[in-house]
Amino acid sequence: MSVTFQSKYLPVYAWFVTAFNILVIAWGAMVRATGSGAGCGNHWPQCNGAILPELARIETVIEFSHRISSAFAGVFVVILVLWVFRAARHPLARRAAVLSLVFIVMEGLLGALLVRLELVAGNTSALRAGAVALHLVNTLLLLTSLALTARSSGNPAQSPRDAQSSRWLPWLLAIGLIATALLSAAGAVTALGDTLFPAQSLSAGLYTDLDPAANFLVRLRVVHPFLAVITSFYLIMLSRYLLGAYTDPTIARTVKWLLALVIVQVAAGVVNVLLLAPLWMQVVHLVLADAVWITLVLLTAVSRTYCSESFKDGATRAPRAPSSLTQP
Repeated sequence: MSVTFQSKYLPVYAWFVTAFNILVIAWGAMVRATGSGAGCGNHWPQCNGAILPELARIETVIEFSHRISSAFAGVFVVILVLWVFRAARHPLARRAAVLSLVFIVMEGLLGALLVRLELVAGNTSALRAGAVALHLVNTLLLLTSLALTARSSGNPAQSPRDAQSSRWLPWLLAIGLIATALLSAAGAVTALGDTLFPAQSLSAGLYTDLDPAANFLVRLRVVHPFLAVITSFYLIMLSRYLLGAYTDPTIARTVKWLLALVIVQVAAGVVNVLLLAPLWMQVVHLVLADAVWITLVLLTAVSRTYCSESFKDGATRAPRAPSSLTQP
């Protein structure tokens, strides 16, 4: 197989690996939402003490299939790393590929920790909530590495064509990334609370959320919508600012995707609350969250190239500082 052929199809494979990992993440949400985390007992890597367990219980089927899909995800990432080091020339592709391998190994170890410590099924401890949030952050870092590998393994060197330079853009996007990561971590804890303490009705759910005697997971559920409103507003205003301030087509296209995904995600969140967080809606909400994150990561990567090109070779043009994110 020629190096040219390998270079041509490497980005396609990298995006396939990214998409496959999103499916594995979604299936992991199924494991949590169905209470199947203990489907293999507290055994890992074995399942109920066997390499190939009896699949007599649906919980075992769900948990074991998640482990199998996770194993395939790991194999795919290993192949990706080897392929990148053979065919990719961009240094970012190699660094991101190695980080992808690191984070997917950590994904497996965190999953094993949850099982071995029995932080699954009906466990309502603060330790489980913290482990779930940590698991989610590692998942975001994995998706970041995979997306950057896919982007940089192709032809990412094309410079944006906008003459306007800005030192503000990386900082604005960094705030968006941090806020989105915090929102996602809070969402993971909220989803855990919805699973362990399902509301019988919207009014009953709101009442228990404010009940000081309720479990801490229930009382924390109000945090996620609060962060969602703030973060979504910030990302929408940031998108409007970028569309008005920069004419580069790459930035504009990525910003429009981000804006559309944020709006759809907000709508999905409202539906999720109104329907009392059904299983299918939790999965849709999670996949949309992953899509928002990846788009924001890609926008940050584009802006990094943009700012580097703007200030190289002794460029001295003063940046235009945004007076307000509310300016379109």
